[in-house]
Amino acid sequence: MQSVILTAEALAGVLEAFLLEAPHAILLENGEPLFDFQSARYSVSGEGKCVLHVWSEERNIVRRVLDLEATPRVLRLTALRFGRSKPETIEICADAGHRSASAQRASRLEYQRLLTRLLEREYPGARIESLSSKPDLEHSFSPIYTRAVVRTGQSAFAVLGVNEAESQASIDAALTFGMLWMDRQRQHQAGRYHIEGLKLFVPHGQGEIASQRMAHLDAAAAKWQLLQVAEGAESCEEVDVRDHGNLATRLVRAVDRRAAHERFADSIARVRTHVPDANVSVDSASEIVFRLYGLEFARARMAPAADSFRNIETIVFGMGPAEYTLDASNEELFRDIIERLTARRHPAGSHGDLLYRLCPERWLESLITRDVRSIDERLDGRYVYSQVPAFTASDRAMLDVLTATIDGRLAILELKADDDIHLALQGLDYWARVRWHQQNGGFVRNGYFAGCEISSAPPLLYLVTPVLRTHPATSVLLKYLSPEIDWQLVQLDEHWRAGIRVVNRQRAKKL
Repeated sequence: MQSVILTAEALAGVLEAFLLEAPHAILLENGEPLFDFQSARYSVSGEGKCVLHVWSEERNIVRRVLDLEATPRVLRLTALRFGRSKPETIEICADAGHRSASAQRASRLEYQRLLTRLLEREYPGARIESLSSKPDLEHSFSPIYTRAVVRTGQSAFAVLGVNEAESQASIDAALTFGMLWMDRQRQHQAGRYHIEGLKLFVPHGQGEIASQRMAHLDAAAAKWQLLQVAEGAESCEEVDVRDHGNLATRLVRAVDRRAAHERFADSIARVRTHVPDANVSVDSASEIVFRLYGLEFARARMAPAADSFRNIETIVFGMGPAEYTLDASNEELFRDIIERLTARRHPAGSHGDLLYRLCPERWLESLITRDVRSIDERLDGRYVYSQVPAFTASDRAMLDVLTATIDGRLAILELKADDDIHLALQGLDYWARVRWHQQNGGFVRNGYFAGCEISSAPPLLYLVTPVLRTHPATSVLLKYLSPEIDWQLVQLDEHWRAGIRVVNRQRAKKL
């Protein structure tokens, strides 16, 4: 364990480096989780006394930090509440995982037994084969999921289940691994018997994402069944995924970007004095974001003045969850951040540098939105929207890039800078939401594509990723998407930071 000589500057530097590497970190005080740094913000101040301020929508704390111990996965602070003399312990952990490895193994083993009992009861006379939850990294199978085959004569189904103790993200991802398990068994059992399709078992009430995705798979390629398990009652029921094809989703209204740029003209001019290449994106009518090659370093927002009811422009800055309001007292800190960022984050930067590596997908997005025709000459550069929020009851989706062709056909670009096994089904999610809003007039009603006559044809789906970073499972998953989805896998040259160049395309087979 390494002790750090504590000053406000030293604490700010340690926190910044740790949280940039661990964006899913959580803060615990005396063992109680208080903040998730995916949404929380912090600042450090003080001369002589090192003061940490952390806040979120739920709570706000201010602590005087006396000492710090650092390990690769945990920062441990000794801190005082104001007005108290006894120090308390604050821990900032790199991830929110709290279950021990032994507890995980126990719950997964118990679920495997439960799933076996359910299969024996629901499919009497069938043989249960290949039952396992052992990891198989070669074929992308983790111990999170229990896998099996249920066989009756020459006909069988692949089975995959996930228990209620796993994270919601793991439950949402279950269909991806279920499809891969089914495809693997089709290859492995070819000549012995036929794998008709997939039976996917998810916890009761937690299968909405899986259901929405399954509704847009190819029914001719396989039989898809989703079953919800009530583990306490040891019962299951099948979900009719056809009822989930027309999902209810809410679209955020488009912002007038020109008006926002005019409203924040002074802030834009001030920031670009220091960072001429800064990209300005509009989050809302009252807030804009400054990024350099996709990495956010400042925001400008309209905030009430302290002495009146009028709003004034305020610039906040910081890396990751750090946030400081720009004023004369911290102008030097602002310049220091800018100098580090501009010196290290550019196309010719070092691949080993943290500031170069951060937010690669947002970097890729910044290049593509600048010239969307680099992906397909049919796309119309006049209508390009990035990070479009589209909500459902259980999920907040952010569409990477939404645009249209020159003849008005909607197009979704889902971007991955690194290999990601979920590229295909995340693209499917966004395609389904865009299709729903297209059919229900949501884009016109919310101010998107003004002056463009939107075609009624189903949207195009572009899955964009560097050629050597394309996960090998992607092609397997794509062959099971509904024929209604006109997709392209667009593979880029590995040196995309220096310029977008498409080197390969795979396309959906035409009906």
